Amino acid sequence: MTPWPALLRELEGMPGELERTLQIIPRGRLGWKPESWGGATGETFSAIEHVCHVRDIERDGYQVRIERLLAEVNPTLVSLDGYEIARERRYETADVDAALSEFGRARAKTLERLRGLSEDELGRTGEFAEYGRLTLRALVHYLRSHDQQHLAGLHWLAGKMDSDG
Repeated sequence: MTPWPALLRELEGMPGELERTLQIIPRGRLGWKPESWGGATGETFSAIEHVCHVRDIERDGYQVRIERLLAEVNPTLVSLDGYEIARERRYETADVDAALSEFGRARAKTLERLRGLSEDELGRTGEFAEYGRLTLRALVHYLRSHDQQHLAGLHWLAGKMDSDG
Protein backbone atom coordinates (compact mmCIF):
# COMPACT_ATOMS: atom_id res chain seq x y z
CA MET A 1 0.00 0.00 0.00
CA THR A 2 1.32 3.46 -0.90
CA PRO A 3 1.98 5.48 2.25
CA TRP A 4 -0.53 8.32 2.53
CA PRO A 5 2.06 11.17 2.58
CA ALA A 6 3.68 9.81 -0.60
CA LEU A 7 0.33 9.64 -2.36
CA LEU A 8 -0.45 13.23 -1.36
CA ARG A 9 2.96 14.35 -2.71
CA GLU A 10 2.17 12.68 -6.03
CA LEU A 11 -1.17 14.48 -6.18
CA GLU A 12 0.53 17.74 -5.28
CA GLY A 13 2.97 17.36 -8.15
CA MET A 14 0.28 16.84 -10.79
CA PRO A 15 -0.33 20.49 -11.78
CA GLY A 16 3.37 20.92 -12.60
CA GLU A 17 3.52 17.51 -14.24
CA LEU A 18 0.54 18.39 -16.43
CA GLU A 19 2.04 21.72 -17.41
CA ARG A 20 5.40 20.12 -18.29
CA THR A 21 3.76 17.33 -20.28
CA LEU A 22 1.62 19.81 -22.16
CA GLN A 23 4.83 21.43 -23.44
CA ILE A 24 5.32 18.47 -25.82
CA ILE A 25 2.23 19.63 -27.73
CA PRO A 26 2.80 22.62 -30.04
CA ARG A 27 0.66 25.57 -28.89
CA GLY A 28 -0.98 25.80 -32.30
CA ARG A 29 -2.15 22.19 -32.06
CA LEU A 30 -3.80 22.12 -28.64
CA GLY A 31 -7.19 21.47 -30.27
CA TRP A 32 -5.91 18.91 -32.80
CA LYS A 33 -7.53 15.47 -33.03
CA PRO A 34 -6.31 12.58 -35.19
CA GLU A 35 -8.42 10.87 -37.84
CA SER A 36 -7.97 7.54 -36.05
CA TRP A 37 -7.92 6.91 -32.30
CA GLY A 38 -6.66 3.31 -32.58
CA GLY A 39 -4.47 2.50 -29.60
CA ALA A 40 -5.59 5.57 -27.63
CA THR A 41 -4.86 5.28 -23.92
CA GLY A 42 -8.18 6.66 -22.70
CA GLU A 43 -10.68 9.33 -23.65
CA THR A 44 -10.47 10.73 -27.15
CA PHE A 45 -9.72 14.29 -26.14
CA SER A 46 -7.53 16.93 -27.73
CA ALA A 47 -4.79 18.36 -25.51
CA ILE A 48 -6.89 21.34 -24.40
CA GLU A 49 -9.78 18.99 -23.68
CA HIS A 50 -7.53 16.82 -21.48
CA VAL A 51 -6.59 19.87 -19.41
CA CYS A 52 -10.17 21.07 -19.04
CA HIS A 53 -11.33 17.56 -18.21
CA VAL A 54 -8.90 17.05 -15.31
CA ARG A 55 -9.84 20.50 -13.99
CA ASP A 56 -13.57 19.82 -14.07
CA ILE A 57 -13.43 16.23 -12.85
CA GLU A 58 -11.31 17.46 -9.94
CA ARG A 59 -13.93 20.03 -8.94
CA ASP A 60 -17.21 18.40 -9.97
CA GLY A 61 -16.20 14.78 -9.50
CA TYR A 62 -13.51 14.05 -6.94
CA GLN A 63 -14.09 16.98 -4.59
CA VAL A 64 -17.81 16.19 -4.45
CA ARG A 65 -17.14 12.48 -3.93
CA ILE A 66 -14.67 13.17 -1.11
CA GLU A 67 -17.16 15.41 0.68
CA ARG A 68 -19.96 12.89 0.28
CA LEU A 69 -17.81 10.05 1.64
CA LEU A 70 -16.97 12.17 4.67
CA ALA A 71 -20.51 13.43 5.30
CA GLU A 72 -22.78 10.52 4.36
CA VAL A 73 -23.10 6.88 5.32
CA ASN A 74 -22.17 4.64 2.38
CA PRO A 75 -23.15 7.12 -0.38
CA THR A 76 -23.62 6.09 -3.99
CA LEU A 77 -21.14 8.08 -6.08
CA VAL A 78 -21.85 8.68 -9.74
CA SER A 79 -19.55 8.83 -12.73
CA LEU A 80 -19.65 11.96 -14.84
CA ASP A 81 -19.91 11.94 -18.63
CA GLY A 82 -16.70 13.69 -19.61
CA TYR A 83 -17.68 14.00 -23.25
CA GLU A 84 -21.00 15.64 -22.39
CA ILE A 85 -19.27 18.07 -20.04
CA ALA A 86 -16.72 18.87 -22.75
CA ARG A 87 -19.50 19.70 -25.22
CA GLU A 88 -21.54 21.73 -22.75
CA ARG A 89 -18.55 23.76 -21.56
CA ARG A 90 -17.01 24.12 -25.00
CA TYR A 91 -13.59 22.85 -24.03
CA GLU A 92 -12.27 23.36 -27.55
CA THR A 93 -12.53 27.16 -27.07
CA ALA A 94 -10.94 27.27 -23.60
CA ASP A 95 -7.83 29.20 -22.68
CA VAL A 96 -5.18 26.62 -21.79
CA ASP A 97 -3.31 28.87 -19.37
CA ALA A 98 -6.49 29.68 -17.47
CA ALA A 99 -7.48 25.99 -17.38
CA LEU A 100 -4.04 25.00 -16.02
CA SER A 101 -4.23 27.68 -13.35
CA GLU A 102 -7.76 26.69 -12.38
CA PHE A 103 -6.71 23.04 -12.15
CA GLY A 104 -3.81 24.00 -9.87
CA ARG A 105 -6.17 25.86 -7.54
CA ALA A 106 -8.66 22.99 -7.56
CA ARG A 107 -5.95 20.44 -6.75
CA ALA A 108 -4.68 22.62 -3.89
CA LYS A 109 -8.21 22.70 -2.48
CA THR A 110 -8.46 18.90 -2.76
CA LEU A 111 -5.16 18.46 -0.95
CA GLU A 112 -6.17 20.89 1.77
CA ARG A 113 -9.23 18.74 2.42
CA LEU A 114 -7.30 15.47 2.39
CA ARG A 115 -4.44 16.52 4.66
CA GLY A 116 -4.95 15.61 8.27
CA LEU A 117 -7.74 13.09 7.74
CA SER A 118 -7.81 10.30 10.31
CA GLU A 119 -7.53 6.61 9.49
CA ASP A 120 -11.23 6.28 10.30
CA GLU A 121 -12.06 9.02 7.80
CA LEU A 122 -9.84 7.45 5.13
CA GLY A 123 -11.67 4.18 5.73
CA ARG A 124 -15.15 5.61 5.13
CA THR A 125 -16.93 3.68 2.39
CA GLY A 126 -19.27 4.22 -0.49
CA GLU A 127 -20.34 2.70 -3.80
CA PHE A 128 -18.81 4.26 -6.88
CA ALA A 129 -20.44 3.45 -10.24
CA GLU A 130 -18.40 0.78 -12.04
CA TYR A 131 -15.73 0.64 -9.30
CA GLY A 132 -18.09 -0.85 -6.73
CA ARG A 133 -17.46 -0.57 -3.00
CA LEU A 134 -14.49 1.59 -2.08
CA THR A 135 -12.92 3.55 0.73
CA LEU A 136 -11.96 7.21 0.66
CA ARG A 137 -8.31 6.13 0.54
CA ALA A 138 -9.10 3.98 -2.52
CA LEU A 139 -10.87 6.92 -4.18
CA VAL A 140 -7.70 8.97 -3.81
CA HIS A 141 -5.72 6.20 -5.54
CA TYR A 142 -8.26 6.33 -8.37
CA LEU A 143 -7.76 10.09 -8.57
CA ARG A 144 -4.02 9.56 -9.05
CA SER A 145 -4.73 6.90 -11.65
CA HIS A 146 -6.99 9.39 -13.45
CA ASP A 147 -4.13 11.91 -13.44
CA GLN A 148 -1.79 9.38 -15.01
CA GLN A 149 -4.32 8.36 -17.68
CA HIS A 150 -4.53 11.94 -18.90
CA LEU A 151 -0.77 12.43 -18.89
CA ALA A 152 -0.55 9.25 -20.99
CA GLY A 153 -3.24 10.63 -23.28
CA LEU A 154 -1.13 13.72 -23.95
CA HIS A 155 1.88 11.56 -24.79
CA TRP A 156 -0.29 9.45 -27.08
CA LEU A 157 -1.45 12.60 -28.89
CA ALA A 158 2.15 13.73 -29.31
CA GLY A 159 2.98 10.35 -30.81
CA LYS A 160 0.09 10.63 -33.25
CA MET A 161 1.21 14.13 -34.21
CA ASP A 162 4.70 12.84 -34.91
CA SER A 163 3.29 9.91 -36.89
CA ASP A 164 0.44 11.55 -38.80
CA GLY A 165 1.84 15.03 -39.20
